[in-house]
Amino acid sequence: MTETSPATTGRMPALYIGHGAPPLLDDPLWSAQLSAWAAGLPRPKAILIVSAHWESAPVSLSASGVPLVYDFGGFHPRYYQMQYATPDASALAARVAAMMPDREPVHQHASRGLDHGAWVPLKIMFPEADIPVLQMSLPTHDPYRLLALGERLRPLRDEGVLVMGSGFLTHGLPFLRDFTIEAKAPGWSVDFDLWAADALARGDVDELAAYQAKAPGMPYAHPTVEHYTPLFVTLGAATAADAPGDQRIDGYWMGLSKRSLQVA
Repeated sequence: MTETSPATTGRMPALYIGHGAPPLLDDPLWSAQLSAWAAGLPRPKAILIVSAHWESAPVSLSASGVPLVYDFGGFHPRYYQMQYATPDASALAARVAAMMPDREPVHQHASRGLDHGAWVPLKIMFPEADIPVLQMSLPTHDPYRLLALGERLRPLRDEGVLVMGSGFLTHGLPFLRDFTIEAKAPGWSVDFDLWAADALARGDVDELAAYQAKAPGMPYAHPTVEHYTPLFVTLGAATAADAPGDQRIDGYWMGLSKRSLQVA
């Protein structure tokens, strides 16, 4: 059981995490890293998570009390039986909708639950499932629009809400040859990971935003970019987007970078 710290009146951090795939639940190292990270956080009143696996515009919000989304294939049947039933998050959904400008309407989805980019890591980090969780769609891949979205969400942190972007810092699945957890990281994965680590350490948001032109390892590291761009929601929600964050987890999983970030 993971025990989180009592709720505080201070500002919650914001996170960008690598969410792996269902077998993450069976990885003792990464699970321990995520669990220890969560145990050191103030206890959230609620969680707002933007996952790579829900690309939808306009901004859409998940429903409460509906089944999980098992948006994966080829895994052991037991993963499709897993549950993560969290308390009602409709109050947070109403709060988020009210924060969006009139020119950007919000769609309240009536039947979509949490996808594996949300419930897999949260099942490790907050296994009691006793915190309301709201998932927001990823409405664009434009880094600066996502920074602005994160900035709009920033006040939630003062209300005890943990804002999370969920992706994978490298995600070149078509170019992997070894799908074991201990697989050696390909050169393109290492190169992109180290480039991002350096830019994050310097708080260089413009460098991070210009990844398609400047990042080594492209386009292999991200043949599609939805696992990288949730990072910009997290950076936008930071007190200062250009302040270096705390890189809490690094290393590789199936050769992909699991580097994860906490910002103040």
